[in-house]
Amino acid sequence: MPIRWRDAMSHALYGPGGFFVAGGGPAAHFRTSVHASPAFATALLRLLTQVDAALGHPARLDVVDVGAGRGELLSSLAGVAVGVSGEPAHSGRSGLIPPWAGSPETLTPAASARALGSDPSSGTVRPSLAERVRFTAVEYAERPENLPEEINWVSEIPEGITGLLIATEWLDNVPLDAAVHTADGWRYVLVDPGSGAESIGELVSPADLDWLTTWWSSPDPSPGTDSDPRPGLPWTDATSDSESGFRAEIGRTRDEAWANAVGKISRGLALAVDYGHLSGDRPVDGTLTGYRGGRQVPPVPDGSSDVTAHVAMDSVASAGSEVARCAYSLVLQREALRALGADGGRPPLSLAGTDPAGYVRALAAASAVAELTDPAGLGGHWWLRQPVGIPQEPAVAR
Repeated sequence: MPIRWRDAMSHALYGPGGFFVAGGGPAAHFRTSVHASPAFATALLRLLTQVDAALGHPARLDVVDVGAGRGELLSSLAGVAVGVSGEPAHSGRSGLIPPWAGSPETLTPAASARALGSDPSSGTVRPSLAERVRFTAVEYAERPENLPEEINWVSEIPEGITGLLIATEWLDNVPLDAAVHTADGWRYVLVDPGSGAESIGELVSPADLDWLTTWWSSPDPSPGTDSDPRPGLPWTDATSDSESGFRAEIGRTRDEAWANAVGKISRGLALAVDYGHLSGDRPVDGTLTGYRGGRQVPPVPDGSSDVTAHVAMDSVASAGSEVARCAYSLVLQREALRALGADGGRPPLSLAGTDPAGYVRALAAASAVAELTDPAGLGGHWWLRQPVGIPQEPAVAR
């Protein structure tokens, strides 16, 4: 029986035995920035140190990963954070991102304590970032057996976050409805969960129509042409017996999810990393698709594959800004990572003559960063930074 896409996605992704609940997790099916290179976690550590400084180095610094998969990002971050105390870690010392002077990657334990604000006159030393940070993964799946014990595992975003909330490719999996523009207005697209076959349903609700009117342009046919910008597509409205192929994905549910996440922060920064689009550049074909076993597949919401759609990033950003009452920053990942020290530059060829092994390591590290900043791939993802009660650092290099 055909149902709306939002309901189909909810059951297929998060219902009993759903794609994100059962099995080996997303990493078995598709590659994200988290899985591409430890340089991503190193860059996030630098962002975390900026947030920590803006917060005045609180006694507890939260790092909350929403849509945590199987905890890969927080496991990597936990390893990186150990480097703040001077212990071995996957830090900038690996060559993935050059260490900054005075950054946590370059500090000894004593220097780290001084940089974090020790008070020589009182003889007290503020605990290091590694001692103050608290990691929380938010995911519906069961806690993985091999997850480091310092990572808390919950199914809902906790209240009162002071620190950094991260949502890496989470919003694209927040279930949403699809609509098609017909002669009598926007109507929901229905889908058969077992086969993926689609049909046209009833007119969209007033709330969804308001979102479409605000954030998604309707087709603007030229005089004397069909209302369908791509005539001949198999979209038949049983009510008006008209055809239309102009699709939209109604991002209101993503707006609400992001606003809810931002609202859980007392003070800090919310970061969403996702692929998406902006007003004026919406896809007329829609973006619903599936992934399974490393390959893109048709979006059949039967629980056997990922079902995803690009995010209307400007709409989401506006919703978060209304909650935080602070301006947001929206830049491409390649710009954000470069501002955090990841530029993907090749090592000098002269290094090959003096240190061949080091040259090979540096070249491999540069290639990993290059994947993260490739404008045709992960580098084309958006970084939405929403501060809550703190000043915002520049999101791009100056």
